[in-house]
Amino acid sequence: MPISNDPSTTLTAYQAWQKSEGIPVIHGFYVEDLRTVEVQPWPRKGGRGAFIDMEGTGGTNDAYVCEIAPGKQLAPQRHLYEEVIYILEGRGATTVWTEGGSKVSFEWQTGSLFAIPLNTWHQHFNASGTGPARYYAVTTAPLVMSLFHNHDFVFNNPFVFKDRFSGEAEAFSGKGTFLASRIWEANFIPDVNTFSLIEWKERGAGGRNIMFELANNTLVAHISEFPVGTYKKAHRHGPGAHVITLSGKGYSLLWLEGAKPTKVDWREGSVVVPPDLWWHQHFNAGASPARYLAIRWGSVKHKLDDKYSRLDQDRATGGNQIEYADEDPSVRALFESELAKEGVQSRMPAVARR
Repeated sequence: MPISNDPSTTLTAYQAWQKSEGIPVIHGFYVEDLRTVEVQPWPRKGGRGAFIDMEGTGGTNDAYVCEIAPGKQLAPQRHLYEEVIYILEGRGATTVWTEGGSKVSFEWQTGSLFAIPLNTWHQHFNASGTGPARYYAVTTAPLVMSLFHNHDFVFNNPFVFKDRFSGEAEAFSGKGTFLASRIWEANFIPDVNTFSLIEWKERGAGGRNIMFELANNTLVAHISEFPVGTYKKAHRHGPGAHVITLSGKGYSLLWLEGAKPTKVDWREGSVVVPPDLWWHQHFNAGASPARYLAIRWGSVKHKLDDKYSRLDQDRATGGNQIEYADEDPSVRALFESELAKEGVQSRMPAVARR
């Protein structure tokens, strides 16, 4: 096949691999419900899948939905890119091992979150004989594949990252430790829907939060929840934060500095990925607390850059947050209008404009 000289039509090594996998590729700004995304047979995985290729990743990470048939399992896999998995539906188990090492297995359910240690062998099993199991995975494949552009190196590399995993029996027990007040380090979170959160006053709205360092990754995650009748302060950060709604309903406003905001409605199962350094703001427009999971860059242990820093500091002092007193009045007006549709009262305090 001749190589095009037009750079706009030249695929990256990752894009070429993605195309060769033969499953649907969903593009766009957000997905309304990951649980209903159409999936097609995925021979390499041994299940069914679809790539979720959101604009907000900026090509720094990717995502896919994978479904395991009732009573079946996926094919064993190993790869040189990080992977964080959130279970959308179902129950099952995963076995992890290194070449020549002992196998460690753990069980998961709807709401479980875990990271596959880098370049370890792993295999997923559906424990239900009647219903499929479905998960959402975020990976660093775009960077790794485009950097090395060699599939054999990425998928058949025997190197063992002993600092990530070396067969520890307790590696996926759910046990962990606090690195700081809101930073929990573990490989496996049994249920993100019930995990206890800690107040983060600086982000506003009475919100609570917990951040996860997973499997010694550069990819991490966090959970945030905010009460009925409230919304969070606008902020911005780098690309590649996959924000998955766990419960509640509402909307987000996203905008590039100086541009008109885009409104995205969300509910349980939705995902939105804010583009690089776009301001964005999350609003609980429903009658119950809103909780979301974000799988993203921004590890405190393995820092890449400053694009996920100063998220709770006023932009007037060099931070990446807009205080309530500085937001456009139309933001509060829209919120109150949306609440009225649901018959919910605002709990936001009055603020004096600066």
